[in-house]
Formats: sequence, structure tokens, C-alpha cells
Amino acid sequence: MKAIEKIFGTHSERELKRIYPLIDKIESYRPAMQELTDEQLKDKTKEFKKRLADGETLDDLLPEAYATVREAAKRVLGMEHYRVQLIGGIILHQGRIAEMKTGEGKTLVSTLPAYLNALEGKGVHVVTVNEYLAKRDAEWMGQVHEFLGLTVGVVFNGMDTKERQDAYNCDITYITNNELGFDYLRDNMVIYKEQLVQRGLHFAIIDEVDSVLIDEARTPLIISGQSGKSTSIYEACDILARQMKRGEDQKEYTKMDAIMGVEIEEDGDFVVNEKDKVVNLTLEGVKKVEQFFHIDNLADPDNLEIQHNIILALRAHNLMFRDQDYVVKDDQVLIVDEFTGRIMPGRRYSDGLHQAIEAKEHVKVKRESKTLANITFQNFFNKYDKKAGMTGTALTEEKEFRDIYGMDVIEIPTNRPVIRVDKEDAVYKTKKEKFHAVVDEVEEAYKKGQPVLVGTINIDTSELVSSMLNKRGIPHKVLNAKFHELEAEIVAQAGVHGAVTIATNMAGRGTDIKLDDEAKEAGGLKIIGTERHESRRIDNQLRGRSGRQGDPGESQFFISLEDDLMRLFGSEKLLGMFNALGVPEGEQIQHKMLTSAIEKAQKKIEGNNFGIRKNLLEYDQVMNDQREIIYAERLRVLNGESMRDVIYKMITDRVENTVDTCISPDLPAEEWDINELNQLLIPIIPLQQVTPEQAKEYKDQKKLKHALKEQAVKLYEEKEAEFPEPEAVRELERVILLKVIDRKWMDHIDDMDQLRQGIGLQAYGQRDPLVEYKMSGYDMFEEMINSIQEDTVRLLFHVRVEQKVEREQVAKVTGTNKDETAQGVPKKRAAAKVYPNDPCPCGSGKKYKQCCGRKA
Repeated sequence: MKAIEKIFGTHSERELKRIYPLIDKIESYRPAMQELTDEQLKDKTKEFKKRLADGETLDDLLPEAYATVREAAKRVLGMEHYRVQLIGGIILHQGRIAEMKTGEGKTLVSTLPAYLNALEGKGVHVVTVNEYLAKRDAEWMGQVHEFLGLTVGVVFNGMDTKERQDAYNCDITYITNNELGFDYLRDNMVIYKEQLVQRGLHFAIIDEVDSVLIDEARTPLIISGQSGKSTSIYEACDILARQMKRGEDQKEYTKMDAIMGVEIEEDGDFVVNEKDKVVNLTLEGVKKVEQFFHIDNLADPDNLEIQHNIILALRAHNLMFRDQDYVVKDDQVLIVDEFTGRIMPGRRYSDGLHQAIEAKEHVKVKRESKTLANITFQNFFNKYDKKAGMTGTALTEEKEFRDIYGMDVIEIPTNRPVIRVDKEDAVYKTKKEKFHAVVDEVEEAYKKGQPVLVGTINIDTSELVSSMLNKRGIPHKVLNAKFHELEAEIVAQAGVHGAVTIATNMAGRGTDIKLDDEAKEAGGLKIIGTERHESRRIDNQLRGRSGRQGDPGESQFFISLEDDLMRLFGSEKLLGMFNALGVPEGEQIQHKMLTSAIEKAQKKIEGNNFGIRKNLLEYDQVMNDQREIIYAERLRVLNGESMRDVIYKMITDRVENTVDTCISPDLPAEEWDINELNQLLIPIIPLQQVTPEQAKEYKDQKKLKHALKEQAVKLYEEKEAEFPEPEAVRELERVILLKVIDRKWMDHIDDMDQLRQGIGLQAYGQRDPLVEYKMSGYDMFEEMINSIQEDTVRLLFHVRVEQKVEREQVAKVTGTNKDETAQGVPKKRAAAKVYPNDPCPCGSGKKYKQCCGRKA
């Protein structure tokens, strides 16, 4: 591969050659644009829209449109796009990923494709990783768009429906990935068209695309409602888990072992696989659980909940660690983001794991929630007509971007050469030696006024390094909290001479670190990594904080053989090599073999994580196909379409299915089970009972079906005639259909979730769990559709004219698994406060206190 690249160049180099002529064309417009007045420049937007309407394409407009934005940015912001930024803008318009190093001005790059694609009038979404950046970019870059006559909106967590609608109706909308996905799900739960906030998914520009589409993609978006399930089982399982003994880690059981009949020798009550984060009970463990819960057979389907919860309790005790995976504060278990090291208030582990940790930590166990709607980021972003992304680090995950999202990665050259010095990793035998070396390195830099940014993987390490620096009297700042303006300010100041900043690897991502002159003279920003991350990409992000725009800088990672990465995935040969070399205590070693082993370990984990995300997508694809069908039907109802034909088909299908269930077409009429037919059909469609005499008249099954369908349709026409006007019946059909679909769909989501949890057992029967899940999922969906038909038909036939049937949401939303209300954006009242003497909002004409206020 390397030899081919030497001859033909890399994929990026070949693609860039095609783009250079286009860049020359954009730059050729520069003199003409400079001569335009502000008004003439603004009028370009109207001209472009007219040219689009007259048949030109966005590609036709691109050179002149980009030149227009470039000139507008120069006038409004005092910033003119570099040539490399124009390249990035073209890559984004093409629906690809632009890899641009930190400090190359990605935020300015996004103004180009955002403007061009907004000319179509279908809306452009600029997606950021947090609300601070969405607000900052909307206010900052939004000035360019507004100068050119486009509207700019921004969506926050606390906004009401009207504010969201206004923001989405803008030409360009800045929003976080979470808020965008949840609005999509919420839109598919509303009961009136007027409550919809989004107007379609046309074009998304995703900032920090690797964070959004890779790191966040392991956790689907989930909207929850309250469940009535008891929490006492979590506490019971926690008591039992504390009494159980962990067995020795098992060696891998190979196919050859199976062929040779080698038996696995078990010890303890359970074994833990740290690499794959799996806990399994031994036979002894199974006996203990059965004795504790007084049950005969743990494998019995009736004991599924106990099986599930004891595994959760053991996972909570053996794989989830306090102050690493979560923290306990104010009687709550708060998750720590594994990628950013930040606490995430409001977010909860799903599937009961959060409750198991609450039981372990003796805090109040909250009631388990019910999933009302869910979707993966992969499936959500693939719904866009076109999507693009930008980041400083994407090339290591190019295969995933191609396979999952159909996007390739193009490396954009830097505006100025990178002169940062990336040193070889410094490797130590123990963590203690490593951290002493880190603090020595910080002290040395501090004494000469060189700014230092110490990157850590978790909060624990941040606090350890901080306490060691305190002992040496080195002033510093620690960042490991939720992202907010203060954090951005601290990160921005990390380049001042003499500054020492400790931050979790991604804290303050998206913030520019500027060096002062004294810092440059001292060698620029020094990056110290205290541990290698599972992903090479996260390490590269940390390195990329230094050396922006040709600035001086250096980076180095400090590693010990006791680090998790080395302990779990590094070879034992390394420790042997260390001992053989006789390295004195406290002394570092730099060796190609070590660097190679670290990279192999990282590649192995990256492969595992890609597998996890791909697996998640494959399972969600089953749900996604079903989701599309359900959401399309809901939309028909919301759009006020007549559902009469749908209802009539449901009625005739119901008759067909019931007759097929009770009567075989091969049987003569004398042998028909008329009793069963009447028992199944009449409670749904109140027909006259079929008598044996009538059955003989019909003679065959086909004629029976035809006669019963005719009767059922006639009966429904009589029901329609009871209503004063046809539209009242049509609205009744929509109301009932919506209510039934929503209730059944929400139960189906839960059922599919349970199926997913148990499907892994199929592997023991030499079956592919995914194939089994697809087949079972299809059968369950068919059953759900059948059930929707049955309930809808029954309700419509039995509804009374005087009954007032209104649309209502079938479940109360209690929250999401990625709640961002703690980000510092104020929560707004959903509607204006109604005072006692105000007119009642229901429209009765009475005062509120004499109407609906009496019920409140």
C-alpha cells in the first residue's frame, strides 16, 4: 500500500488535485467582490436564489458563492478564508469529512457550505458537541450569514416548542447532536401537526465529527417514561453479590479444546472478563442464586429478571468503578464520560445498570424507566439527504466513516507547516515512577516559563497530579467538570507563559489556545499525556492542542506497564524485557518495540469498539426499518389524511385472519368450529352469531369470508351514520389509531429490548444471535401490527357517539439518557403563567379561576 501511495499519492492528495482548479476560480472573483458595496454584496443572495430557481445547480454557483462569503467574512469579522479553508469548504459541500488540524479555523470553514446549501431554502443544521459552542458559533459566524440576508437560529435544551420551531425554520440552525436527535424522536411522539418542530433533515455539517459519529455512537438516544417496576430486586441482588466469590480469570476456550472434549475447570461463584466487560456465573454461583431466591431453576424463563439483575449487580461491583466510571455526589450516582472525563448530570446507564450501581453505593435506587422512543446516532444521521463533517482527527477511523456513513476522509494541508516536536513515549515500570517523572517534567517547564497542558484520561488522575503539584508549590488549574464558558476561558489561557493546566483529554475541545510571545520563546505549549487512551485518535487530539498555525510546541506521553491499556492488552513479554534490561527504578526507557506494542494494543481496542458500534447498528437496523413504517403512519394521521380506507382494510383483514385461524379451507362446512369463530370475532366486530345452518348455506370458507366481510362493512357504515357529520368520524379514526399505535409501539420497543438482552443465549445453540433477533423481531412486529388492527377495530365498533374522544399522549416523558439541562442554559416555562383572573386558555370565555383553574 505504501509503495502505491509513493507513486500515485494518497487518496487525499489525489482528491485535492481535482479541487485546486476550483479554488483558483474562487480566488479569481476576489477583485470583483472587493469592488462591490455592502448592499451589492448582500444582493448576491437574491441573485443566487433566482439562478437556482432558473435551473442552475449549487455546484454551478459554488465558486462565486464562496467568494461572496469570503468577502463578507472579511468585512464583518475581519477574517478572510485561507486557501486551505476554501478547500475544506468544498470537501464539506461534497458530503465528506475534512480533517483539519487544530487551530486551522474549522469554524470559519463551515460558513462556506452552510451559506451555499442554505440557498435551497430547506434548512442547514450545523451540529456541535455542546451548547456553549452552538451559542458561540451562532453569535460569531452567524453575523456573516445575517449580513448576507440569511436567518440564523440556535436550539437550547430549555426552549419551548415555539422557540424551537422558529430556530428550525431559520436558513441555518446551530444545535447539539443530542438535542437534534431528541427533537426528531419527540416529533414522532406529538399528537398534533402544529407541535412538530423540525421541517426535515436536509444537510448537516457536523463539527468534531469523530466525537459525534464515533465516540457518542456507542450510546443510542433514549426518551424514557416512568415504569411501575419495583426496585427491591436491585437491593436483594446487591446483598447476594457481596456474598459471592470471584473466580480466577479463565484462559480462552478454543475450538480445539471443544473438539478434544477439554472441560473448563471453574472456581468461585462467577468469573469476570475485563477485556469484554462481561460477567458469567459458574455452576456454584447458579446454585447460590437459586438458594438465595428459593427457586428451583435459574434458567427458567420465569426467572429471567433474577438472572438479569444478579449479573448487573456483579457488573456493578467488578467492572464499574467509583471516581472512574462514575462519582457519588448528593446521594446520586453521576456518570463520568469515558471520553471527556466530565460529569454528566441527568445521564443514566440503561438496562438497570444504573440502579445496580445505586444499590451498590447505598444511595436511593430510582424507579426504572420505560423506553418510549430510541434511535442510534448512526441511523439518525443517515436520514439526512447529505451530511458532512470536520475534525482534527478522523483518518484513523476512515473505515468506519466509509462503512457506516458512506463518507470518506480528506486530509487538508495546514496553512503553515507544523513545527511541533512529538517525542517518543517515556515508559516506566510502575505508575508511581511515571507520575513522579510527569511532575518533574512539569516543574522543569514551569521554571523556564513554558506553558504546560497535562492531559489525563479520568478525574482520579487529574486529582492525583494536582495534589503532587501542590506539594511542590506549583500553581495550576484543573479542568474536569461539565463544559461551560469558564472552562473555555481557562483552556484559552493555557498558552500564557508559566501556565500549568491539568485537563481531561477533551475538556475545552473546540477552544483556541493562543500563545503569548514569552511562551513562544520558552518553546511553545508543552503537552504531557499521563496515559495512552484506548483510541489513537484521542491521543492525536491531545497532541494537536499544541503547534497551531506554525507555533512552536512539543508533546510526549508518559506510560507505565501498570496502566490499564498495557495491563489488559500489552504483552507480558514487555515486563520480561524490562526486567532483562535491568532498568533501574525511576528510569525511563524508550524502545521501538514498546511503541509498537502500544500501537498494536490501541488498534486492537479500536477494532473491538468498531465491532461494538457496528453490532449496535446492525441490531438497531431491525428497529429502524420498523420505526420508519410506524413513523410514516403517524405522519399520515398528523397531516390530517383520511384513514377511512385504512380502517376498512383493517376490518376486512380482521375477518379474513379470524376465519383462517378457526376454519381450514379444506374442511367441509359440517366440521367447522363455528363456536370458536364466534368467540374470537364477535368481541371485536359485533356481528350476529354464525349458526351451523348458515355455515351449511355458505358451503365453503371463501363464501363465508365474503359474507362476513360484507356484514362487517355494512355494520361500520351504520356506525358512521350515527355521527352528525363525516369529518367527526374521520377525526375519531385518527385519534384512536394514533393512541393505539403509540401504546403498542412503546410496548414493542420494550419487548425488543428484552429480546435483545436474551438473544445472546442463542449462540450456545450454534445459532447467529443477530439472525435470530431479526427473525424474532420480524415475528414480533407482525404480532404488533395484528394487535394494532384488532384494538383499533374493536374500539371503533364499540365507541359511543356521545363519548368525547380526544388525542392524548399515552405515556408521560420523564427524561432522556443524555439530559443536558445542567449545562447552564436557563430552563424556560413551557407556557406563559395564567393568573386566576385571566381568561381561561381553553377558550370558554370564563375566568381561569372559575373554569380550568378550579380543577388545578
